[in-house]
Amino acid sequence: QVQLVESGGGLVQPGGSLRLSCVASGLSLEYLIIGWFRQAPGKEREGLVCISDHGVIRYSEDSSLGLLTISRDNAKNTVYLRMNNVNVEDSAVYFCASLPGRFSSCELNETKYKFWGQGTQVTVSS
Repeated sequence: QVQLVESGGGLVQPGGSLRLSCVASGLSLEYLIIGWFRQAPGKEREGLVCISDHGVIRYSEDSSLGLLTISRDNAKNTVYLRMNNVNVEDSAVYFCASLPGRFSSCELNETKYKFWGQGTQVTVSS
């Protein structure tokens, strides 16, 4: 069993930045794919970016997502999502999800992920 806890959400002004954290427990990041997803009200959940246990990163091909950066700290078993120059369309609940195993890459198909965090709310507003 893998537990994931997201944090770092809140209110941010348009054009601002924020960093979300996803702390994993129950298994080392060396054996996990971690993906970041978000869901806005009335919209389907969408995949943003993932990082494999080997450190291979895949970003969504959606060009409207702006500047996203994923990183991880194996010592803290934590994956981060940094978002720069956010806009109101970035307001959503952000989730991290995990898939245990050893893989050379990752994908953003949410049906592949086995464990999910509870999500953290991000609201972009002036």
